[in-house]
Formats: sequence, C-alpha cells, structure tokens
Amino acid sequence: MSEYEVRTLTPDTWDGFAALVERHNGVFGGCWCTWFHTMPAEKERSYEANRLLKKRLVDQRRAHAALVFDGAEAVAWCEFGSPAELPNIHHRKQYEAELDLTPDYRITCIFVDRRYRHRGLSAVALAGALDLIAAVGGGLVEGYPHDNAGQRKAVLYNGTRALYERAGFDYVRSKGMGNCVMRRTVE
Repeated sequence: MSEYEVRTLTPDTWDGFAALVERHNGVFGGCWCTWFHTMPAEKERSYEANRLLKKRLVDQRRAHAALVFDGAEAVAWCEFGSPAELPNIHHRKQYEAELDLTPDYRITCIFVDRRYRHRGLSAVALAGALDLIAAVGGGLVEGYPHDNAGQRKAVLYNGTRALYERAGFDYVRSKGMGNCVMRRTVE
C-alpha cells in the first residue's frame, strides 16, 4: 500500500475531498458525509446545502477525516471525530439506552472511490484515522460497522466487523439490525 498517502481533511485538502465526493454525486444521494454531523431536524437535505455545511465544518476544523490519496487524487476517506462533532449515529436511541461509557472518538463513515474498491483501501483509511487520532493524544475510539457474520456482501458506510477486528477493535454489542459497536484504545 506504499503508493497511497494518508492526509488529514483540512482546508488545504478540501479540493481533493470535494472532487472525490463530486465523482460520486455527493455520496449517498448528496450527503457529503454530513449525516453524522447534525441531527435530522437540523439538516436541509440538499446536495448544495450539505456541501456548504461540510465546507464550513472543515474550515472551522470541526470535521475530521483521514483522506487516502493516490498521487494528487483523493480516493478514500475515513471520517472520525468526538461524539459532540458527530452526534447523529444510526440506531442512536438503542445505542444511548445501552450506553456504558462515552468514547473520545467515533468513526462514522468509510468511503472508497468506486474505481479503487477491493484493493484494501478501507483498511488504509481506517488505519490512517487511528494514526491521526494517536497524533493528537489518542483515546477510546468506537466504530459502528456492519456485522455481516463473515458473509461477503456490500455495505453502505463504515466497513465491516471483520475490518475493525483486523484493526484491533473489540466487539462490544450489537446495534440495530446488522450493525455493532466496536472499541479500541489508541495510545
């Protein structure tokens, strides 16, 4: 994987991120990887509104991601941040009812350019996010991957339980239908 470079999402890397999102029609119908940043009642739910929201959050340093670059082109990302930055998670009601401790960081979205899928870039992006978390002091990190019981099937966001297990995460509990909570401490 040495041909890939991981960089943090900042105003300086915005253009690479934006080009990746634009190549995929805003990702998931124009989300721009903003769904986890805001609660449903706070969103305008349009391509352009989501783009502007994400740009504003990046400019304010309130949106974090590990961007995977192939040369000058961003080809994958892994979004991470504190629970305050990323309050909206799938199956939140169940998650909060069963909450035993609050993580320092959440990993909420992993996305790979369709031209680069099946090359291990989800793992590169996840490792990049963990490295960026370590660089700012580490802490308890949670992810909410799909728990597909080892079956090969497509996932929409955030990878699989097996991906997280290979990255050193421990299974905590199920969350919703087919998702789970996984944790790892990053030094």
